[in-house]
Amino acid sequence: MTTVSRTFDVRPQPSVVIDYLKDFSHAEEWDPGTESCTRQDSGPVQVGSTWHNVSKIAGVSTELTYTLQQLTDDTIVLVGHNDTARSIDTITVVPSPDGPGSRITYEAVIELKGAAKIADPVMKIVFEKIGSDTEDDMTTVLNRLPA
Repeated sequence: MTTVSRTFDVRPQPSVVIDYLKDFSHAEEWDPGTESCTRQDSGPVQVGSTWHNVSKIAGVSTELTYTLQQLTDDTIVLVGHNDTARSIDTITVVPSPDGPGSRITYEAVIELKGAAKIADPVMKIVFEKIGSDTEDDMTTVLNRLPA
């Protein structure tokens, strides 16, 4: 199992950040590995909403179905799964202690299953790099939203 976590600040208020990030189809804009992320249901985004995510990680394409498991004023939990992996992405958004804006903590817990477990040590390095790239891209995209 691999855990990657990043904490960083952005200019928009928490409600703006949560409203944007709860729609996981936006991952195409801020997740460097995501090639496509398509919502599978309709209506308002809510607990139970699902997305089909296609990502390329270390040159390998993978598809996961993500479900919004938790949505509160300050927390989003998305769980993705397929036959070889499970990912729990927890995004916490609180007012920035350093002034206006938000402090975001993004934690991804990735569990490889079956034969894929053998790649765990190598994938830790890969996911740490992706975590840094995601922080950079998410910061840029969120800072374009209204403060």
